[in-house]
Amino acid sequence: VSIVAILAAIAVPAYMNSMIKANRAEAQSYIMDLAQKQQQYFNDARSYAATEAALNMSQPDRVSRNYTVAINVGVGLPPSFDITATPRAGTRQAGDGVLSIDNTGAKDRAGEAW
Repeated sequence: VSIVAILAAIAVPAYMNSMIKANRAEAQSYIMDLAQKQQQYFNDARSYAATEAALNMSQPDRVSRNYTVAINVGVGLPPSFDITATPRAGTRQAGDGVLSIDNTGAKDRAGEAW
């Protein structure tokens, strides 16, 4: 019984950490896809889209359960955008930090590079 308890004490935190990393990777992949779609949209419309719907994109379930994704389009010249994925309160991701990418391709995670 004590061996099982020791193994569980090691395995459960490792599993939770793996889930956090997997959720983060899913969100990173999604916002990178959004950024790529923004560049394609810009080539056609000469401006950036303000919504995911305008890009014909919808959030995967794993992302929508754990993050709030927002697209901020800059006004003025040159055109710009910033896409952020903010962890939802009450989820495993809550303390993980905000993910962001902008029109230059710069990626950030709460002050750290991806």
